[in-house]
Amino acid sequence: MNENKMKNVTLFALTWPIFIEILLHMLMGNADTLMLSQYSDNAVAAVGVSNQILSVVIVMFGFVAQGAAILIAQNLGAENNPTAGKIAVMSISLNLIFSLILSLALFIFAKQILNVMDLPIELMGEASSYMQIVGGLIFVQALIMTTGAILRSYGHTKDTMMVTIGMNIVNVIGNFFVIFGPFGFPVLGVVGVAYSTAISRFIGFIVLVLLLVKRSEGELDFRSFFRYQKHHVKSLLRIGIPSAGEQLSYNASQMVITYFVAQLGTIAITTKVYTQNIMMFIFLFSIAIGQGTQILIGHMIGAGKIEDAYARAIKSLRISILISLVMASVIYVATQPLLGIFTHNATIIEQGTFLLLMTVALEPGRAFNLVMISSLRAAGDVKFPVYIGIIVMWGVGITFAWFFAIYLGLGLVGIWISFIADEWIRGTLMLRRWKKRYWVDMNFIDKRQNV
Repeated sequence: MNENKMKNVTLFALTWPIFIEILLHMLMGNADTLMLSQYSDNAVAAVGVSNQILSVVIVMFGFVAQGAAILIAQNLGAENNPTAGKIAVMSISLNLIFSLILSLALFIFAKQILNVMDLPIELMGEASSYMQIVGGLIFVQALIMTTGAILRSYGHTKDTMMVTIGMNIVNVIGNFFVIFGPFGFPVLGVVGVAYSTAISRFIGFIVLVLLLVKRSEGELDFRSFFRYQKHHVKSLLRIGIPSAGEQLSYNASQMVITYFVAQLGTIAITTKVYTQNIMMFIFLFSIAIGQGTQILIGHMIGAGKIEDAYARAIKSLRISILISLVMASVIYVATQPLLGIFTHNATIIEQGTFLLLMTVALEPGRAFNLVMISSLRAAGDVKFPVYIGIIVMWGVGITFAWFFAIYLGLGLVGIWISFIADEWIRGTLMLRRWKKRYWVDMNFIDKRQNV
């Protein structure tokens, strides 16, 4: 898809399929949680902690996918389609090699990693089994991320949405059989859910590859799977590593916070899992708007439309803040029925209700980060979000979490205080960076490779 095809594409046209895709990804995780909650609360906690660790690994795959998405969008905006095709194929190859190494490490060292999290002993067996199966096959998720990012950069956001729908259907059907054991099927619990997740991802990847080949219209250079061009690799890593670095720092800080929560007991872990599963339905709007904005700004920057790119980010931010505030308020009003879907434990419902009230203050701050960081990345300003992220997440987020939750004994309320402070401070700094327009003076686009 060249610039002539993209210039009339609206944010809404790009964003609504991304929104549905992210929603379905979240529903897949919620389906695991909801269905496992009928099996046992301990199973939910075990899978929740394991997924917290796996989310950090998945972010590490993002440095290739993020770099590829931005470079492809910029080259398409500059109508340099052959280069875009080379970068697309090369990024799949790079992430396959990298993810296979991490998959092997997760399979071999699953118990050792979980021990670092100070996991309650009653959760260790199920958590380690889940980690070995899903973690050992996590390379498939890396390939899904990369192929999906490529398709979205070409403007084919509906394709990735439809594949995600199919993955969800397969996953839920698989969960039903392994948790409830219909027709005499053996009840496999957490292990069965792990296999269901892995199988649905593998099927999704195969379909994405077929769609990528079909949509590329001969623009993909498959020789690039084995033959890397040094300047392409350097450009991808120059953008991709800092882009993923901010998210990696965030997820790593969340692991430390999960460590604090684990010290509060199984009830606290389970409450956090249920509450954050509900919160996902609030901030997915900002994620979708951020990703759609990144695609548009990448094309605008590639075409030299600096003022259009600036205005696009500010408009997207306003939309995202408004939607986040409205959705957080609606979710809070419906808190008890929503938590009641997952559990009947009165303590969990009471704590979760107050946390979702605090979320009304949290989510508009998160909108700043999700939209403005995506905009800065697309414009080539990829290092600033990492530096600020590391300083604020660890200097404020982690410090506040320990001080309020552990030292002052506020428990999960203290954790949410740290979330609010972290998101608002970082978000304000990201907006200031965008308005200062340092990214305009960065000659990344003008000095792009002569290819």
